[in-house]
Amino acid sequence: MRFLDQERTAAERLLPGLDAALARHPLGELESCPSPGIAAFRASGGPGLLVPRRYGGLGASPLEAVRVQRAVGARCPSLAVATTMHHFSVAGLVQAVPGDGGPPGPGGLLLASVAAERLLLASAFAEGRTGQNILRPHIVARRRNGRVVLNGSKMPCSLSRSMDLLTVSVVLPEDEGPGPREQGPAGPGRLAVALVPAGTPGVEVVPFWGSPLLAGAESEQVVLREVEIDPQQVVTTEVTADAVPDDLHLAGFLWFELLLTAGYLGMASALVERVLGRSGPPADPTLLVTGVEAAALSLEAVARAMETEEWTDTLLAGALAARYAAQDTIARTTRDCLTALGGMAFAGDPDGSYLASAAGALAFHPPARSRMARPLGDYLGGRPLRIG
Repeated sequence: MRFLDQERTAAERLLPGLDAALARHPLGELESCPSPGIAAFRASGGPGLLVPRRYGGLGASPLEAVRVQRAVGARCPSLAVATTMHHFSVAGLVQAVPGDGGPPGPGGLLLASVAAERLLLASAFAEGRTGQNILRPHIVARRRNGRVVLNGSKMPCSLSRSMDLLTVSVVLPEDEGPGPREQGPAGPGRLAVALVPAGTPGVEVVPFWGSPLLAGAESEQVVLREVEIDPQQVVTTEVTADAVPDDLHLAGFLWFELLLTAGYLGMASALVERVLGRSGPPADPTLLVTGVEAAALSLEAVARAMETEEWTDTLLAGALAARYAAQDTIARTTRDCLTALGGMAFAGDPDGSYLASAAGALAFHPPARSRMARPLGDYLGGRPLRIG
């Protein structure tokens, strides 16, 4: 079958053996916690997918990464969700590391370690709370005795049980320059990213995810209590309280929207594949295929633009448009697939209903369409794009 062929070809070329390893397990086993998918991802070299080649990584292009992530989502939805957060963190580090060809600094050395040691990064950025601006973190940073002290929690936090490093968004008040102040972020300030090894004293993983849906993503609560790190483990940005993304966050959001949507589109594609592969396929299979393929092409158009154009809020607006259009396509396609499979398949095989439910969870990820309605409207009217 040619459906999903180019995605699986890309996955095999970049992450050899991953697709076959995932295909050996039943969906229910892959989606449980702990999931064998995470070990397979490590074994295939997946952590280095977006690490530049100069640091020993695979240096995948946006187009390649989108295709790989769709292939992963079609085999193991939880792994697609979890690894999106890893790739998002890696992309932010790549953007923060100078590309001047000089000797690698701490960020470059960390990227080299991610690729060589196949380290997994979890992301403790501000998401998951209804009505909260995702650029306003809830981890409090203070300076004490020459160290940076972190307190707070992130829930849900994917890869919480398998992570090697936690990337944490914090606020640095304006009057403190490169370091957080003792009393914490009481007023407007700049966003920064703290890098916390998983074994740092004060880092604790607490059960949070009570649903069987996407349980393999290990989306538990990570609590930080008086976690001390070196100030050099904090990367500053130019983002202030008005939530206009700088280059670092713009890159992160672009990668996040593309890879997240590709993964969920892969879940819907897996359901289409089941309809196409059954005996007595639909009289007109294009009714199911056309929607997901059009959504994939929209994502690929943004990915190709990332390779040839300047990364601006115009490109991010395009990524958001592709993501929200994919949500509509996924909802329609999964419903039609379940209808095509029929009631007996629904009653006898839980995989179909699981994939439909999992694919629909794209709508729960930030930034929600409802929160972006006004910012996108303002952007169309000529104002800078803000993330709500």
